Amino acid sequence: MLKDIVIGVDSSTTAAKAIGWDRHGHAMAEGRASVPLSNPHPGFFEQDAADWWSAAATAISQVVATVGADRIAAVAISNQRESFVALDEAGEPVRPGTLWLDERAKIEVKELAERFGGNRIHQVTGKPCDVTPGIYRLVWMKKHEPEKFARFRTITEVHAYLTHRLTGKFITSTASADPPGFLDMASMDHARDLMAEIGLNETQFPAIVRPGEVMGAVTETASRTTGLWAGTPVVAGGGDGQCAGTGVNVFTPGRAYVNMGTALVSGTYSRTYGINHAFRTMGAVSDEGYIFESVNRTGTFLVDWILRELFNADPRLEATLFKTLESEAALAGVGAGGMVLVPYWSGVMTPYWRTEARGIIAGLNASHKRGHIYRAMLDGLSLEQALATDKAAAAVGSPIDHYVAIGGGSTSDLWCSILADASGRTVVRSSTVEASSLGAAMAAAKGAGWYTTIENAAASMAGEETRRFVPEEKTAKRYRALMAIYADLWPLLANWNARLAAFADESVE
Repeated sequence: MLKDIVIGVDSSTTAAKAIGWDRHGHAMAEGRASVPLSNPHPGFFEQDAADWWSAAATAISQVVATVGADRIAAVAISNQRESFVALDEAGEPVRPGTLWLDERAKIEVKELAERFGGNRIHQVTGKPCDVTPGIYRLVWMKKHEPEKFARFRTITEVHAYLTHRLTGKFITSTASADPPGFLDMASMDHARDLMAEIGLNETQFPAIVRPGEVMGAVTETASRTTGLWAGTPVVAGGGDGQCAGTGVNVFTPGRAYVNMGTALVSGTYSRTYGINHAFRTMGAVSDEGYIFESVNRTGTFLVDWILRELFNADPRLEATLFKTLESEAALAGVGAGGMVLVPYWSGVMTPYWRTEARGIIAGLNASHKRGHIYRAMLDGLSLEQALATDKAAAAVGSPIDHYVAIGGGSTSDLWCSILADASGRTVVRSSTVEASSLGAAMAAAKGAGWYTTIENAAASMAGEETRRFVPEEKTAKRYRALMAIYADLWPLLANWNARLAAFADESVE
């Protein structure tokens, strides 16, 4: 039978999703399995690596059971980024894997920046110093768990771990090895000097290949677990953010994707390397090039928080309240009656990189209602995104004239229209729901020989536009005036904000 399906495995923080896609980007079958999450101490987030594999294997087997193993041309992985596990000589974890949302290494970020140089770390890895990359948790592990640090032999991020379970090889994609800070981004090779600074060398990391390259084949052991035929090619995919960009064909000139999910993540493609505090630089899931990515830690997380904590929403009635708030926010108008919300509920990454940052609601008066607060939140999220995109466009050296919106927040007509007006850019809603899985499938399609490049695969397999939100000039003019006010607020309050955070920390102690 014709091998007419590729599988994109999206191993995310809470679940593994495997989807079988045809060469036109149509989903043919789907499998899912949850992944347990542990929070053993405040700020510590861990998972058992075995759960990454069992969930992925279960999801794959569900796809295979639906379409048949004989139709699978190749498999590729999209993975939660910055998460990793340390393995011993026998390939067993020496401790649970630590996740991208783990914050245990705040002190180690400062220590490594002082020793190696913060600007140098940024130049080499493409990421300003921040608690998210896994490299700092390795420093933490060396300091706090020296026996375990001495015992491990291989560091594998999620993509590498799953690849090892599928193929028996320690190999990974450049687009998965780079988010944890393990790569020299200009050369797309191991960051040897940085590794040496923390007492490691490249032999303790998987081999690396570009996305779209065949890394190995499914073993007999993995075949029995997943249902895939032994010998099925396993192709390099990449981090879930970069895969999502590929899944909506971020290579289109003038395009940025915006994933309106738990975090608000946006990226644009560049063929050449560049760094800026306005974004973090990731390797693209493509044959060459980079993604300049902005991150706001609180996207729909903040929507959910406001529903739950401010408005005490009954979970059974959240959908109804959400619609009501959207209507009230629309009536509140641009600027929410003189209220501004800075959405730093979980610190700020781009462009300030301050983990101690806290959210701000300013301008409240007795006439404000809940709809004004909700509107101020949508305004703040959209203005933050507009600022980030402006700086990324300047760094790319070419205009960004439209977003492709994906993620749960993209279903909000109000939010999409506000983003269009606040940024002065058209927002296109995509029919692609599982963009990360599709982006991995595009890499698999290239590895299977369906297309000569991943960019060609993206052009043929990306979803279609379902709705377009075009800036309205009168409203956009009001947002330009609001932006001049909004952009000044955080710089004015940043140091005061840090003092407040330090005061709160003292009370915990």
